[in-house]
Amino acid sequence: MDLKRNMDLSIVIPARNEMFLQRTIEDILENIEADTEVIAICDGAWPDPPVFDHPRVVIVKTPEPIGQRAATNLGVRISQADYVMKADAHCAFAKGFDRVLIEDCQSDWIMVPMMFNLNAFEWICEGCGNRTGQGFEPHECAKCDSTRFEMDVVWKPRKHNTVSWRFDKDMRFQYWRKHGRKNRSVDLLETMSFIGACMLMEREYFWKLGGCDEAHGSWGQFGTEWACKTWLSGGKLVTDKKTWFGHMFRTGNFRDGERSTFPYPLDARQVEKARSYSRDLWLGDKWPQAIHPLSWLVERFKPVPDWHDN
Repeated sequence: MDLKRNMDLSIVIPARNEMFLQRTIEDILENIEADTEVIAICDGAWPDPPVFDHPRVVIVKTPEPIGQRAATNLGVRISQADYVMKADAHCAFAKGFDRVLIEDCQSDWIMVPMMFNLNAFEWICEGCGNRTGQGFEPHECAKCDSTRFEMDVVWKPRKHNTVSWRFDKDMRFQYWRKHGRKNRSVDLLETMSFIGACMLMEREYFWKLGGCDEAHGSWGQFGTEWACKTWLSGGKLVTDKKTWFGHMFRTGNFRDGERSTFPYPLDARQVEKARSYSRDLWLGDKWPQAIHPLSWLVERFKPVPDWHDN
């Protein structure tokens, strides 16, 4: 692919040992309607299973793991597109998701598709055919005591969706279903925060907001970071309910040598480092590009649970 050609959208996927990276890319290619490419940053290791060659797919492998934020920044540096999207490597997408988000996006907005939980796979007992939901491979079938299972890739969104999120007084991510229900008739819903698994914006806006702040560390507080950046600098975070993505939630860290869908070791100290940095930055109103204090954002969405509870 000619990376010097301006495209509509680059979808940047930071990935480390992601078992569903190829399936995610296939889903993207099946559903795009704009001039869209995929830039997969393989963080310190080639993907297994491998990603197939495709003219709309760029694969970059880093010599060593650099983490989700640095990998996202690297992918956006490579992009020459008008818009960029950061997406996790275990997602499904609606038909035309890219076109819808681009059409609705404004220059100082971050767009988030409506989110479904993705039922990515199930375990099938080879003895009786009993199915077990995604997670660690069962040790024993609950029906026939068999210990042999096969993974069946289902790749379907579950029934219920999520359109609104927030953070609490400790800057911890929270779902905010009440806000979504209250505004169910609105197609473009302003949301206080989001989960961080999928977001779209103009490429220039990504850099105007400073890119991913690698001082947070590799992982954690991703949605809070970008929500605060756009709101406090005068922009907006908007859920576009005219399209959707499905996100597979992780099934934990490695356990007794078993394979997990979480490729990075979950170090509690690193997670707390990100949270501590985030609290100091936003609660202390220390981000230099802010034109509003954090209190302005909280009051804008009033009443916010935890912040305005009596």
